[in-house]
Amino acid sequence: MTHFTLQPVEWEPRLPPLDEAEATPDQLAALETSPANMRHSRYLLTLAHDSGSLIHRGALFNSVMYAPRGLPRVERELATAIVSIVNGCVYCTSVHARRYAELSKKPEVMQRLFDEGLKASFDPRQDAIIAFSEKLTRDPGAMKAADLKPLRDAGLGDLEILDLIHSIAMFANANRLMQSLGDPVMPPEA
Repeated sequence: MTHFTLQPVEWEPRLPPLDEAEATPDQLAALETSPANMRHSRYLLTLAHDSGSLIHRGALFNSVMYAPRGLPRVERELATAIVSIVNGCVYCTSVHARRYAELSKKPEVMQRLFDEGLKASFDPRQDAIIAFSEKLTRDPGAMKAADLKPLRDAGLGDLEILDLIHSIAMFANANRLMQSLGDPVMPPEA
């Protein structure tokens, strides 16, 4: 069974990460498009072998996760944590659950999701985001216009809904890359 945690989780790639000392100018430029705190991570150094893809991924990630408009960042982190839980991506769940806990000042929300599952209930807005994120991740082909109603009823506007969908889709991809290219390394106490 998958074990989720609010503790930091490491990641061990199955392919050798790029050696920065041997990186081409294109590879170094691609790494520069990523958040500064991640540029030397084993994950991005693994992705940097394909600098063309990484440069586009970095721009997309920054636009989706750090846009100063639309869905608040804390709710983007909630959605990406839910996607990661559904997909069983232990590493991404740890990162985004911790970021949500930090931004919201509510680590108990994530802990309840880990302990009780995705049916745990919070406020109407959180519940709508959680349910939508879960459904879109599990069965995107089953989504209908009616699935937007609980989001609208909870106060989300069109731009916030679009940002939510972008966050969910981005992390469906990120989880697949993370899970295909390596393995989580759990902290000793988790």
